[in-house]
Amino acid sequence: MVIVYFPQEGGITMTYEVNRKHKDRLFTILFGRSENKEWALELYNAVNNSHYDNPDDVEITTLEDAVYIGNKNDASFILNEYMNIYEQQSTYNPNMPLRQLMYVGQLYDQYRSKNKLNVFGTALVPIPIPKLVVFYNGTDKDTEDEQMLYLSDAFIDKGKAEEADISVRVRMLNINYGRNKKLLEACRPLAEYSWFINKIRYNQSVLALEAKEAVNRAIDGMPEDYVIHPFLVAHRSEVQMGFLTGISEEELKELFMEDGRKDMLSEQIGKKIAKGKTLETIADELEVTTDEIRDIYDKLCKEESVL
Repeated sequence: MVIVYFPQEGGITMTYEVNRKHKDRLFTILFGRSENKEWALELYNAVNNSHYDNPDDVEITTLEDAVYIGNKNDASFILNEYMNIYEQQSTYNPNMPLRQLMYVGQLYDQYRSKNKLNVFGTALVPIPIPKLVVFYNGTDKDTEDEQMLYLSDAFIDKGKAEEADISVRVRMLNINYGRNKKLLEACRPLAEYSWFINKIRYNQSVLALEAKEAVNRAIDGMPEDYVIHPFLVAHRSEVQMGFLTGISEEELKELFMEDGRKDMLSEQIGKKIAKGKTLETIADELEVTTDEIRDIYDKLCKEESVL
C-alpha cells in the first residue's frame, strides 16, 4: 500500500495499491511472453507489413523486474535486426516517447549484458534498431487511427528541438474495435483482443457488471473459433487479474485524485446547502455549471431532508 499526499488538492492524503508481486497486463499475456511467440510475430508482421513465418526467430525481451504497476514495458522482442518495444495504453499519453526512451535504455543494457558486449572498448558494438509502437484502445473517439508522437514535443523550448542530441518518435496505432481495420485484419489475435476489450466495456457500461464478472462474461461469450479463446479459458484467473491490474500507476493515481476532488466538492456543497443556498448560487460560487453538480446537490438535499 502506498500513501500519497496531494498538497495541491487541499492536503488530501490517499492510499492506493501497487503491484508488489508482478502480474502481467492482458496485452503482455498475449503478446509479450515466450509461450505466445507466434502471436508476437503475427503482430509484428501486421505492424510492418512483413511476412516472417518462424516464431523461433522471435526473442522475447519483455522487462519483468519491476515492482510497481506501470514501471515495466508491456511487450518487447528482438526479430532479426530490430528491437520492437510495444506498449498498450487505455488513455492517451503524450509522454510515451520519454517512457519508451527509458525502456530502450534498460533493454539495451539487458542486451549488452546477455551478449557480453564491451561498450568500453575500441570496437563498435552492434545493436538492434529500436522500433517503438503504442497500441491505443482508449475511449477518446477523436484519436486518429495512426499518429506519431515525438520526444521533442516535450522540450521546454520546442524552438530548439534541432539542437537536441536525442531524437525519439513513437508510432501510435488505434486498435479499438472497428478502427484500423487493415491492421486488425492482418493480425487475428490483435483483432480478437480488440473484440474482447470492447465486450468487457459493454458488459460494464451497458450491463452494469462488476469488472471480474464482465471479464468472465466476455470470455464465455467469445466465439470458440477465436485463436485466443482456448488460451483465455485456460488462464481465466490470470486474465482477470491482468485486466484488473492493467492500469498504469499514473492512471490509478489520477482516479484517486478524482475521487478526492469529488469528496471535497461534496463537502463544500453540503456546507452551502446547510446555509440555505440554491443550486445556482452554489454553482456560481464554485465556478462550475449546475449540470456538473446537480447529482451531488440532489443527493445531499435528500439526505438533509431525511435528517
